[in-house]
Amino acid sequence: QQQQQQQQQQPQPQQPPSPQPAAMSDANAVLNSLTGPSAYFFGYIGAASALVFANLGSAYGTAKSGVGLLSMGVMNPDLVMKNIIPVVMAGILGIYGLIVAVLLGSGISAVKLSEDSLNVCPGGECFQYADGFKALASGLCCGISGLGAGMAIGIVGDAGVRAVGQQEKLYVGMILILIFAEALGLYGLIVALVLSQ
Repeated sequence: QQQQQQQQQQPQPQQPPSPQPAAMSDANAVLNSLTGPSAYFFGYIGAASALVFANLGSAYGTAKSGVGLLSMGVMNPDLVMKNIIPVVMAGILGIYGLIVAVLLGSGISAVKLSEDSLNVCPGGECFQYADGFKALASGLCCGISGLGAGMAIGIVGDAGVRAVGQQEKLYVGMILILIFAEALGLYGLIVALVLSQ
């Protein structure tokens, strides 16, 4: 009887929990190393950077060249429409940022969870870190290139339209300088489109 009581008092060994399949744990580890909340953060920051910096450059170029244009128009009002080119070229930079921001924003896919596990995205549909870094690089290429181009257009446009108001032969030279300044923003747009693919 004492032996039976001792056997009853001894705790029953607990059964160890059933281990997860090796394939499932390996998939979770690989997925956790490829995606996460930071991937979406970088993706959306890239889209915002493209639009914000390009609009900053566009706003500066429009304001700076517009001030010179109106100052010149006080003495030569007939030349205002002819010399409005810097304002138009500065406005185009904002369109570059808008295009890239829309492309990057539409390329960020939401997380689609499978029925088997909350950590596995079927078919590699998760937005990965590599995609986020590409989006960030793309947005910065377009945005900061547009910012630099806008500053160049604003400074050249301000001085150029004032000079053309006094000497109309400088008009072709001003347009050439503005074209090369605008090309800087176009270079950023091209690289951003390539990176966003």
